Amino acid sequence: MPTTTPPRSRHRAGALVLATGVVVALAGCAANASAGTSTDADGTVTIGAHANGAATETTLTVEEDTKLHDELPAEVKQSGTLTIGIGALPSGFPPLAFTGDDQKTLTGSEPDLGRLVAAKLGLEADVQNATWDNLFVGIDSGKYDAGFSNITVTEQRKEKYDFASYRQDNLAFQVLESASWTFDGDPSVLAGKTVAVSSGTNQEKILLEWQQQLQAEGKDFTVKYYPDGNAIKLALDSGKIDAYFGPNPTIAYQNRQSTGSAKPTKTAGTFSGAGSSLQGLIAATTKKDSGLAKPVAAAIDELIADGTYAKWLQAYNLSNEAVKNSDVNPEGLPLDNS
Repeated sequence: MPTTTPPRSRHRAGALVLATGVVVALAGCAANASAGTSTDADGTVTIGAHANGAATETTLTVEEDTKLHDELPAEVKQSGTLTIGIGALPSGFPPLAFTGDDQKTLTGSEPDLGRLVAAKLGLEADVQNATWDNLFVGIDSGKYDAGFSNITVTEQRKEKYDFASYRQDNLAFQVLESASWTFDGDPSVLAGKTVAVSSGTNQEKILLEWQQQLQAEGKDFTVKYYPDGNAIKLALDSGKIDAYFGPNPTIAYQNRQSTGSAKPTKTAGTFSGAGSSLQGLIAATTKKDSGLAKPVAAAIDELIADGTYAKWLQAYNLSNEAVKNSDVNPEGLPLDNS
């Protein structure tokens, strides 16, 4: 079965490879670039619509904040629409963004948060799909008001865009549900274990740094590489590896898909994708000085305060990436990060 690449990986060394195959019905994207809004005129948003098991379908009603609506840039306010760009073509990346089981609705945590934010701002959501590169072209040209597409805040990107953070950018250790160990940020727990990681990725860089650290202390662990996600899953199931170190959303999705199987999996712990010195953040991305980042951040803060945000994360099994508030242009990955 095919694998897909979460777009945040493209600011780092190499692509992040999924640990297990993705069901074709979930991974496929419709040929057209637009998708249904899944938002009613009264502010009702259906989370996980047509998600085919990637989310717990949840209907939420969002109350418009008229003050925030009034603070919107004039062009957006007059249009009555928040045009949201998603960079999920051609194959999608569950649970973040993909074409649903109706073969037309763009579903996933990212477009759904965009819909919630639009409702809070008193706008209709127009969610449009594109390739990763064309997502940024669309923001630059004004085709998209905001990108909700698992975009990591970096100092380089802040030179051109404004951000409103909404999720932690985390990596995770995937283990069998029967495993008794956990990871709390101390790599010494990996001593004596065998961990799979995808070559050329940010998580490989972090894992190899930990290995060098432990070797200097007279300890060690084994790093294994496999050709694809299916091979990683088979190695985990058979006990050839103790864990897979990969993107947290991917692992959260796979854990949910494994429920009820012979070898269910779980997350043993998470770690910032930015490393030990900085908590990486995922953020709504707008054209610099467009005036949108502040009302979007305020809308996210209200969704956090009223509990809607927590229900959105829970629906997608991403509660371990929650933030306490949305920051405008927070510290991003440094320019020398690779």
